[in-house]
Parts: sequence; structure tokens; C-alpha cells
Amino acid sequence: MNYLLIYFLSPLTYIIPILIAVAFLTLLERKVMGYMQLRKGPNVVGPYGLLQPIADGVKLLIKEPNKPSLSAPLLFIFSPIMALTLAFLMWSPLPLPLQLSNMNIGLLFIMAISSMTSYAVLWSGWSSSSKYSLMGALRAVAQTISYEVTLGIIILSLVIMTGGYSLQTFSMAQEPMWLLFASWPLAMMWFTSTLAETNRSPFDLTEGESELVSGFNVEYSAGPFALLFLAEYTNIISMNLISSIMFINPGMPTNYELFTTNLMLKTTVLSMLFLWVRASYPRFRYDQLMTLLWKQFLPMTLAMCMLHISLPISLYGVSPQ
Repeated sequence: MNYLLIYFLSPLTYIIPILIAVAFLTLLERKVMGYMQLRKGPNVVGPYGLLQPIADGVKLLIKEPNKPSLSAPLLFIFSPIMALTLAFLMWSPLPLPLQLSNMNIGLLFIMAISSMTSYAVLWSGWSSSSKYSLMGALRAVAQTISYEVTLGIIILSLVIMTGGYSLQTFSMAQEPMWLLFASWPLAMMWFTSTLAETNRSPFDLTEGESELVSGFNVEYSAGPFALLFLAEYTNIISMNLISSIMFINPGMPTNYELFTTNLMLKTTVLSMLFLWVRASYPRFRYDQLMTLLWKQFLPMTLAMCMLHISLPISLYGVSPQ
């Protein structure tokens, strides 16, 4: 009975803090955007607006969910559930400081799960039977699949440098120097690609309110919309967490308190950069989005990957294997 209780409570100790972090990230975003636009942001519900995320969540959950009459019922309901489930699965190999699932190929697992999120987006757009939803879903899938190419090549380049796909290996390899300094072009392209991968401004073409009326989730309301919303912000936090482990080493997870504080602080700084970018830059055109990837990022990441492959041979006379 004790083992069953542990197996039940262990995922909850991951899920509940993630949900709390997502709730207050939305509040932080609205506050930061407000002050950058010379207004207050949420400041009515609770002291300084701190209870606004709870009020928004309760409002969404008690509303009646609407479903288009021509929609595919099974996929329409299943897609938001799948999106949030995949978003939570990405956290299982992350050291916080202990992993829910200890695996030596943590980065490969994360890339595989993030690739599957495009299915949830595509199904949610197609099953809505709306031209706006379908156009947003097609944009989202094309954008996500395209930028996963550069993300994969950047990970391969860093794996050649560090020697493994485990996130603990990245922490050990960065003891002399952060990879942010050792390979800063890759870090800049990684950060930009994570913006596109999570559909954040200036790459929020999938949710272009001015032309697509909110994109693939336009037909969703109430609970299903809340699940899609939670999945999006969960992916933002997890991507920033992965970025901080890969490029700005939070340290070795031996001192649990120091490691956790360091990791959360750096993840918060990267999340603030996401909000700063949203407040500062206008949305790209779709052809600019694809040109940036295929004509600029892809040749640069391939060149950097070839450089990292050649370095062990030139320095030591041996191949990376």
C-alpha cells in the first residue's frame, strides 16, 4: 500500500508545482506587459492582482464548453488532453534536482515528446471544422517541424562537446565554463528556435489574432481551452529550464537547495526574456519566419556541427566515438 501511495504521489509532486508556476507566469506576463505599455495590468482580484490566475482558472472551468456541430467529437476533446499530457511528460527526465524518470538519453526523450505536440495541434485544428483553425494548425505544424531541425542539430553539436545525452553530463561538462560562452552562436540560435517552437512572439504566427482570430484554438472554450493554454505555458517553462541546464550551468545536483535555487532563478530570467521579446518586437511574416530558418539558421548550425565534429580529431587525433 505504501508503494502504491508513493507511485501516486510522486507525479503529483511534479504536476502541482508546475501548474502553480504556469498560473503565476501568466500573471507575471500580464504585469510586465502592462508596465512596459504604461498601464497597471491585473490589480483588482486580490492584493496587487495576485489572485487573478485563480479567478481566471475557476471562470474557465465553470463555463459550459461549446463544441462545433460539424467537429470530430473524439479528436476535438482528446487533442487538449494529449497536449497537456505531453507537456507534463517532458518534465520527467529533468533534474529538479532528482528526476521522475532517470534515463541516459534525456534530451532525445524530450525532443521526441516535443515532436509529438505537433499532432495535438494538428488534430485540434482539423477536428474543429473551421477554416481559421485549420489554417492555424497547418502553420503551427510547418513551423514546429521546421524549427525542430535546427534544435536537433544544436543538440547534436552540444552532445559532441559534452559527451552524452544526459542532462547531468551537461552540468559536469560546464564546470570550467558555461556553454553559453563556449558556443554562443548556438545559444543564440537555440533561444530564437525555442521562441518559434513554443509559438511565442515574434513567431506567434499560429495564433495571429489579426488574421486568424486566435489560430488553431479558436473553436475551443472553457475547460478544453484551459488545457491548451496550460500546455503552451508549461512548454515555455520546460524549454527555458532545458536552456538553463544546457547553456548556463546551474551546478551539480549534489547540494539540492543550492542547485534548485540556481536552476529556478536562471529559468525565471530566461522566462522574463521571453516576455521582454514579446513586448518589444512585432510579429514576423510567415515567409520571413521560414527564410530565417532554412536560409540562415540551418547553414549556420550545420557548419557549427561540422566544426564540433572536427575539433576532437584535430586536437587529439581521434574521432568523437
